[in-house]
Amino acid sequence: MPVQCEYLALEGLGQIMHTIDLVRDSLNPRLSLLGVLMTMHDGRTNLSSQVVEEVRNHFPNVTFDAVIPRNVRLTEAPSFGKTILEYDPSSRGAVAYSALAQEVAARL
Repeated sequence: MPVQCEYLALEGLGQIMHTIDLVRDSLNPRLSLLGVLMTMHDGRTNLSSQVVEEVRNHFPNVTFDAVIPRNVRLTEAPSFGKTILEYDPSSRGAVAYSALAQEVAARL
């Protein structure tokens, strides 16, 4: 589940986790969450870091270690019809998504 490093996204995360619990209890007991991914992280702001810390404190077992940064190369890639790994594989965004892929593979 992607979560932007913003205050309102943090509020929404609590609501969606509650919804997941309701669905698990009433419709699908096998429903599970592979992980929570922090996105659009801006290392220049305290808020981004605080949101990551808060999510990791509340959901330590499901929050991915990889954090996707706010990165102009990530926003440019689709306009060229390319993935970030094709467009700029050495960018911070590409490195972060590669780390995420490794974590996802390990969890599966």
